Amino acid sequence: MVFAASSLSKRIRICEEFCTPYRITDGSKFKLKDINPGDTGDLEAEDKPKAKELLSLGVETLAELQERLYADDSWALLMVLQAMDAAGKDGTIKHVMSGVNPQGCQVSSFKVPSAEELDHDYLWRYVQRLPERGRIGIFNRSYYEEVLVVRVHKDVLARAKIPPTLVDTSIWEERYETFRGFEHHLSRNGYVICKFFLHLSKKEQKKRFMARLDTPSKNWKFSTADIKERDYWDDYQHAYEEMIRATAATHAPWFVVPADNKWYSRLVVASALIAALGALDLKFPEIDDAKKAELAAARAALEKE
Repeated sequence: MVFAASSLSKRIRICEEFCTPYRITDGSKFKLKDINPGDTGDLEAEDKPKAKELLSLGVETLAELQERLYADDSWALLMVLQAMDAAGKDGTIKHVMSGVNPQGCQVSSFKVPSAEELDHDYLWRYVQRLPERGRIGIFNRSYYEEVLVVRVHKDVLARAKIPPTLVDTSIWEERYETFRGFEHHLSRNGYVICKFFLHLSKKEQKKRFMARLDTPSKNWKFSTADIKERDYWDDYQHAYEEMIRATAATHAPWFVVPADNKWYSRLVVASALIAALGALDLKFPEIDDAKKAELAAARAALEKE
């Protein structure tokens, strides 16, 4: 992955090639077991320092593209992050987006719906947080929870105030259909959608939970609810696979990112975002003759001081 001395266009091509193995645009044949959570591509464990250097360069490239996105003010990027507990969602946001101008990026985390949110349709609260044109919006968990935790825990669905006559065995396919239509609508209105599933192994999750228990400074991250959710591991894996199969599309791809090695998963996510923004051929606004004259006058006035 020769990156450092490359032009912007070449860096974008390199990132496109790097993330392609994990990009799902047609879920009809997708199986979660086909992607190894411990995969590191062509990089070995000893390449971790090199990967960190590449990520740093990737962060710089992403910042450059984000500046163009902001100046262009036509497109918006929606980044969706889904994962099991301890897969590294927060760390991914922190490290991958570290160079982006905070004015052009907004992060939304979605917890248990409030009373007000439950009095609206389930998409309502997510629509409120969509990014403006020229900005990157990050959904740390998203509307996809409506076919994940809600599917695994039927009691959550029961509290959603949906008329009982509308809740039947077809509800999940109906929601997939809604998501497909929603994302198609967004793509037709200038949204670039990148959806990431950080694919963590059960063994690695246990290791990270133990680290949270053994390290005092990490104790605050641990919740007994996380242990209870491990009992539903297989149910969640099935729900994730079905979700990806049903909602992967060219205009709204899923990236199933191997997440057992944080240094690698962050590199994949950064590459996917760079490739997505790079495909837009973003440019800074051109200055017309009137503006050039105005700038020349301003220069002349400053030079007279």
